Amino acid sequence: MLMRRRFKQTTTLTERLADEAARCREEARTLSPGRRREMLLRRARQDETALQMEAWLRSPGLRAPT
Repeated sequence: MLMRRRFKQTTTLTERLADEAARCREEARTLSPGRRREMLLRRARQDETALQMEAWLRSPGLRAPT
């Protein structure tokens, strides 16, 4: 049976998503309009949406019913 490799993350999900969004936007700024640039901007928007969702899920107002 194959064993699954485990990887311990050194940074939080929030940090990784923010870094990825910033990197994509920075790379898109250097490109001329085209498919690659649109894909990078789309990826940046997806990362920013994931950041907002993650913050919403961790908010103190969201609690399990008791």
